[in-house]
Amino acid sequence: MKISKKDALAWFEFFSMMPEDEEILTWQQEIVYAVFAQIEAAVENNVEKLMSEIRGLKTLENRTYYVGDDNKFSDGCRSCLLGTGLSAVRKTNKCNIECRFCYNYGELDDIPPIGEGMWEIGGTKFLEKDLDLLLSIHDKPTGIAYVYLEPFMEIEKYYSVIKKFSEANIHQHLYTNGLLATEETLKALGEAGLDEIRFNLGATNCSDKVIENIGIAKKYIGSVGIETPMTPEFFESFLLKKEAIMAVGPDFINCAELHLNGNNIGNYYGENMYISRHGYISPVWSRELTLKLMKIADEEKWNLAVHDCSNFTKFARGLNLSSKEGKWFGANSYACEFSHTPYDVFLPLLRDDSFRFLEEEELPEGYRPGDIYC
Repeated sequence: MKISKKDALAWFEFFSMMPEDEEILTWQQEIVYAVFAQIEAAVENNVEKLMSEIRGLKTLENRTYYVGDDNKFSDGCRSCLLGTGLSAVRKTNKCNIECRFCYNYGELDDIPPIGEGMWEIGGTKFLEKDLDLLLSIHDKPTGIAYVYLEPFMEIEKYYSVIKKFSEANIHQHLYTNGLLATEETLKALGEAGLDEIRFNLGATNCSDKVIENIGIAKKYIGSVGIETPMTPEFFESFLLKKEAIMAVGPDFINCAELHLNGNNIGNYYGENMYISRHGYISPVWSRELTLKLMKIADEEKWNLAVHDCSNFTKFARGLNLSSKEGKWFGANSYACEFSHTPYDVFLPLLRDDSFRFLEEEELPEGYRPGDIYC
């Protein structure tokens, strides 16, 4: 069904008024999927136009897109999309700031601890002394990532674990907002064997202190980059400080398409949203801004790689990991993060006269707003 935007709005206004515990009927689900398809088709059409304007656009085996120096494309991302990584290593359950795009927004004081002296790897709790046992039994992943939440809150606990995985020749990268990093701690990370560090520059609105720390990290760690959910605020502040950022020499910029969950979606209510492959819900502008930044990088020949870490990339990542894990054909962990479809978040887009569906048809009898269909 190529449902019209007018009918899509009428139905979604109806669905948004239904109690959350009331299930829609099968034929109504057809309408929901038709609306999602129409929105996604229009979004993808615009994405394709923006991509066509980037002369130097490249792909990583058709699993993601980037521009710039091939040698500076993150090995952590290669591990994620081509190898057997990315295995999450979790330790720190606290953060020093609260970002409106954070997936834990509003609950940072309630994040359960991993446990004193323990690390969470693959959903299992380990003591540091258990790592030799883990490495002797499991096949080594091509990469691991230190996530959950801000590791520099207790960074001294990380050095010995990083050293252990470095000795096992496993690529390691770490995420940080960068505010708490110092030359001493960055040097210690490099000496322990950390391969790659990623600064969430958008978390601090491109703070001068964090930009300086990116430059310091370059002295001690092999690969230093920026990874930030792409938002209008980051896009604007990045361009204002572009010269200072380029001067410290980051190797890559991962522009993550912002996807939303129940914690942070309220911070973006009123924005035009779409849902990608019935999975992640994102503001339409997020990937568009990524592609606009990539076009600038390509035209100005920035000495780094800029990566379009989009919802499509996350979909490809899930397929790659499931294949490496020997799961069934087509298995993928990529999925929607809402148990109940938040119909109301799509209403602003459906009410936006500037957003048009590519093709519209009249609904079949029984599917039209006001029809009685049992």
